[in-house]
Amino acid sequence: MFSQSTVQAAEKTYTIGTDVTFPPFVYANSNNKYVGIDMELIRAIAKQEGFNVDIKPIGFNAAVQSLSSGQIDGVIAGMTITDERRQKFDFSTPYYESGIVMAVAPKSSIQNLSALKGKRVAVKTGTSGADYANSIKDRYGFKVVTFDDSDNVYNDVKNGNSAACFDDSAVLNYGVKTGLGLKIVTKPTNTGKYGFAVQKGKNQELLAKFNSGLQKLKKNGKYAQIIEKYTGAAATSSKKASNQKSEAESHTFFGLLKQNKDALLSGVWETIELTVVSIICATIFGVLIGLLGVLPSKFAQGASTTIIYIFRGLPLLVLALFIYNGIPSLTGSKIPAFVAGIITLTLNEGAYTAAFVKGGIEAVDVGQMEAARSLGLPFGKAMRRVILPQGLKIMVPSFINQFIITLKDTSILSIIGILELTQTGKIIIARNLEGFKIWTIIAVIYLVIITVLTLLSKWVERRVKD
Repeated sequence: MFSQSTVQAAEKTYTIGTDVTFPPFVYANSNNKYVGIDMELIRAIAKQEGFNVDIKPIGFNAAVQSLSSGQIDGVIAGMTITDERRQKFDFSTPYYESGIVMAVAPKSSIQNLSALKGKRVAVKTGTSGADYANSIKDRYGFKVVTFDDSDNVYNDVKNGNSAACFDDSAVLNYGVKTGLGLKIVTKPTNTGKYGFAVQKGKNQELLAKFNSGLQKLKKNGKYAQIIEKYTGAAATSSKKASNQKSEAESHTFFGLLKQNKDALLSGVWETIELTVVSIICATIFGVLIGLLGVLPSKFAQGASTTIIYIFRGLPLLVLALFIYNGIPSLTGSKIPAFVAGIITLTLNEGAYTAAFVKGGIEAVDVGQMEAARSLGLPFGKAMRRVILPQGLKIMVPSFINQFIITLKDTSILSIIGILELTQTGKIIIARNLEGFKIWTIIAVIYLVIITVLTLLSKWVERRVKD
């Protein structure tokens, strides 16, 4: 019979952040399921220690920020343990060791660091490879450019925009062996150890469980099996063959659609859901703030103007990160990514809506209100029956335009880990490297949705004008 504490432990679920693509530690397979050393390790430890994990593939940078703000319970994403990171996070016993190497295009003549003078080098934001590149860039005279995803780093080198890239030796060695299309030209340096991280002073029970589970997996041989499964000769040759087969099967647009239809449909649904909910919330918010701006009150008008100024002035990306990571770090309360996304779009799009609602009402001839008031109608009734019906006809085109803008702005929410259409595309490209074709498919999907939305909006516009 299980004890009560054992049952409680088995029922506990921890939210674990990870990268979008960092093979062999974490990547999406052909079924869009996240696999790799980190994924198999955390799941095996969870099973061993009697707890559940909810994996959030939000990208390395977003995962680190989310952990700092308390939005997630832990991060396992090939994170190197450093003194700087120890100031914010508590780390587990190291579970892997790797160094930093430089990779270049197959036909590149660059063989050492000295050859980088005056050239551009690509790195991934927040990684040890980025730290190493920035520490030596002045000595060797190269410029560093950063990307959020490993795939974009590698493609920048393969496309000739950057002369080289720096990344973990384990990752680049795996990539080269499985057909990444780069070559490594330096020996590993700045060797570091990977660790599972939790927020400083928080989730110590989870950290203890990870350490305990890791020790048991090493003792019973499961750890060695996981490492061999993803880094051994059989694993890399199998992955390379799989990549080649996948490339042959998905050479056409139809093949890519067929292979990734479930993931794309999921991304489309998330995008539509975000758009619809945000449009409703932003419209309500915008109309209220817009009406506040035309009330015969200096305070109300000032409040409306201030709100519009603030939320129209803030970049959507900054607003999303502030709501998702900034507020929880102050309040200690988690905000789900989807809710944070809705709040972000509501405030931003609502501010624009408020501006044209206010402008639409003010565009109605002032004599209309004077005439209504002279007939004895109170301000509220005059506004509702005389001014708003005329102002609405002026506002409708702006409403339609704002609906389309809201749909497109959902793509920015990938920064906080929402798996909408754009983030889904990044994950697919990280697996098959078919950037041009996948982005073309996604562009067409966006155009189809926007066309449908525009036609629907035009129909509503005609009905209102009639």
